[in-house]
Amino acid sequence: MVFSSLTFLYIFLPVTLVIYYIVPKQLRNLFILISGLFFYAWGEPIYVFVLIASTMIDYFAGLVIYKAGDRQALRKLALIVSMVMNLSLLGFFKYSNFIIENINNIFGTHYGSPTSLLPIGISFFTFQSMSYTIDLYRKNISVQKNPITFAAFVTLFPQIVAGPIVRYEDVAAELNERVIDIDLIWDGILRFAVGLGKKVLIANNIGVVWTNVKAMDLSELPVATAWLGIAAYTLQIYFDFSGYSDMAIGLGKMLGFHFPENFNYPYMSNSISEFWRRWHMTLSGWFKSYVYFPLGGSRKGLARTIFNTAVVWFLTGVWHGASWNFILWGSLYGVLIIIEKLVTTALTKAGKQDIFTKIPSIIKRVYAIVLVMLGWVLFDTSTIAQAFSYMGRMFRFGSSFYDSYTIYILVNFGLLFIIAIIGSTDLPKKLAIKLADKVPAVGNYGSVILMAILMLLSTAYLVNASYNPFLYFNF
Repeated sequence: MVFSSLTFLYIFLPVTLVIYYIVPKQLRNLFILISGLFFYAWGEPIYVFVLIASTMIDYFAGLVIYKAGDRQALRKLALIVSMVMNLSLLGFFKYSNFIIENINNIFGTHYGSPTSLLPIGISFFTFQSMSYTIDLYRKNISVQKNPITFAAFVTLFPQIVAGPIVRYEDVAAELNERVIDIDLIWDGILRFAVGLGKKVLIANNIGVVWTNVKAMDLSELPVATAWLGIAAYTLQIYFDFSGYSDMAIGLGKMLGFHFPENFNYPYMSNSISEFWRRWHMTLSGWFKSYVYFPLGGSRKGLARTIFNTAVVWFLTGVWHGASWNFILWGSLYGVLIIIEKLVTTALTKAGKQDIFTKIPSIIKRVYAIVLVMLGWVLFDTSTIAQAFSYMGRMFRFGSSFYDSYTIYILVNFGLLFIIAIIGSTDLPKKLAIKLADKVPAVGNYGSVILMAILMLLSTAYLVNASYNPFLYFNF
């Protein structure tokens, strides 16, 4: 089921919340489990069993780790079983076709594809569930003996299919006891409305530009049109994914949970390293906690730091999809971050670390956003050859610079581009806070008006819209 659908907005959500608020507290986790399974099975009636299997694997592995006490070998065996089984599920459904395809290409064989469908959100819920057994093995958290409570953690419908990746430690206390009041519910409703507006009013509409440009003949694509196309996708994926995260966080608040933030205005970054501290923060945090630090992080010298960084970014690319485009995309980010690290280290040793503070912020931001846009070309094209062909059109200034479709984009989508660019910065938030401080009534009534406008406009759009899934459903 999709958050940005009339079925969810006006049937599933209100019915679910009404029942959730009236059932006794001791039954709320059971209801979360039931509603989460129903929510997932709505679109994945068969693959809901993959979700259940992943949940059961980690629940029983957790019990073994707990009951093993100081028997380290048994604790480690339970952890290994959990990780191998979860990664095997992920590997079969997400990567088996890619592996078989490459085997066929290399050896000239003709093996058939093992599977044709990908369970929605499998990368999210397997990582989320595995975080429990890993942290339990590390003794960072306490065991969850109640199977219903643990299953409720995995099947929390707000974040089950596209994040943010919520670790068990993030919500452990609230799974057992949570306080729901009107202020928290209202904060959740407003956050949800903002996320819905991001997705429906901005991402869906500006994404039309990228869809049309990407379908054009690349050999005839003007330079300006190529830049406008990828600029549209750059804004689309931000508003789509951050919009989903806003909705998930808002829904979590309505249920009494505080999910971690997933975005912090990433397009305001001054470097690629900073970009990834602001974009999909829960994924970056997951890899840092469970891959980078266990490998030694930056504590074992420069060479090892470079190796550890390369491993993390290779895996980041693999996590996003079974494609050489994703692998190259992740690896290139690793290379860029390593280069930034090497430059910073060299300047620090030379006593010139303040050189970056002298570079105008606008230059640093242009540097970061251009590289990010080139990365998105790799991210959303079918093949590496197509990606580099598209990039070639972006920089082929000797050819035609614009055509009639370029003018069409500027005339029909120019205002939307301006709104989206401003909306991707913290300027609207700062203005809202400043205005609310000066005129308290604005803060009290303005949020109500904003919520009503966003819900009304989004609903009007959805009445005539077709199926509009979130981009990160594919991962």
